[in-house]
Amino acid sequence: MRVSLFLRSIRIWSANCNGLAAGIIMLIGIIGAPNKGKSTIFSALTMNEVQIADYAFTTVKPNLGVAYARKRCVETELNTKCMPRNGLCKNGMRMLPVNMIDVAGLVPGAHLGKGMGNQFLNDLAGADLLMQVVDLSGETGIDGTAAESADPSEDVLMVRKELTEWLAGIIERHMRQLSKNADAVLGIHGIISGFKATPGQIKQAIDSASLTSGSINWNKEECLRFAEKLLALCKPMMIAANKMDKADEKKLAELRGKLKGYEIVACSGAIELAIRKAEKAGLLAYDMETRAMERRGSPNAEQARAISSIENYVKAHGGTGISGLLQTAVFSVLKKITVYPVEDEGRFTDHFGNVLPDAVLMDNGSTTLQLAERIHTDIAKGMKYGIDARSKLRIPKDYILKDDDVIKIVSIR
Repeated sequence: MRVSLFLRSIRIWSANCNGLAAGIIMLIGIIGAPNKGKSTIFSALTMNEVQIADYAFTTVKPNLGVAYARKRCVETELNTKCMPRNGLCKNGMRMLPVNMIDVAGLVPGAHLGKGMGNQFLNDLAGADLLMQVVDLSGETGIDGTAAESADPSEDVLMVRKELTEWLAGIIERHMRQLSKNADAVLGIHGIISGFKATPGQIKQAIDSASLTSGSINWNKEECLRFAEKLLALCKPMMIAANKMDKADEKKLAELRGKLKGYEIVACSGAIELAIRKAEKAGLLAYDMETRAMERRGSPNAEQARAISSIENYVKAHGGTGISGLLQTAVFSVLKKITVYPVEDEGRFTDHFGNVLPDAVLMDNGSTTLQLAERIHTDIAKGMKYGIDARSKLRIPKDYILKDDDVIKIVSIR
């Protein structure tokens, strides 16, 4: 495979995105042991230039960027043409922006500060979902060094253990303070306020770990039990089985057998990144929906051979798997729904006449009032009711939103 040479032979393109997208509250953390292809996948998803190399700890400071989850836009049903303010829409497919963070590689003992451990763990505190990248080919070991037949499932167990130890350590270090609080839920919530864990999730974790929630004085084993339960609730994890271009279906099946309960998506970050950069260089046209690929321009001999390898891989695997990572993360693991808020329910527009300007990702089970809160706190405070733009019927504040709802919020503010 000459993909790595191909990447170097094309002028590097940058999205010039140096941070996260304003107004987007979802954050997905790309994690894993060193040298598994995390930064390659991050770059393929966001098209941000990042340092990519075949050695451990290439990433020191976290990389931030925006990727796009794809979903059929309601414009096709409503027989109109949307004018997105956030994201894009192409051929009836809405591109929904999602914030991404790529953090330093994790090694055994990270919770004790080994490798880039402490920085790695702190950078992940605000993530809604953890996307762990593993090397399906088995060519890199648990510490990121070269190997012949490493077991990628061991990476997953190691990362979860380090996260659990890290969170349990925080709780344990504050146990004297927590023991003086009559309500463990509020006490813990105050200590880990930046961890995106709700009081309800903390209470649920305490109950499922069979612990008391009054004045507490847990030992280390109890802290670990609580941390494990809380992580499962507020930091769900999925697996990006990377380097599929160097692996096979047998290895993928073995990984699925060892990691039952995890969503696993096979992918090749190197192939996807090569396609993206070839498109920017004018050498390829690629349709993500149909997987159709058309050669363009005048590639040199090395680039032509690389393109042939890319074409063979995409044909054999039905794509690179990279777009499936975000689809799985957003809609399968996090179970988000898409809602379109509008001001004019007749024309499906905002105040300026933009059709379906915003597509908002909401938690399944969210209410009309919670949608109003996402739009603006003042609108929520003055909310009277909502209007279903399809039926034109009034809906109450506690109406449970459905996927692809188009909603007008009526407020005195």
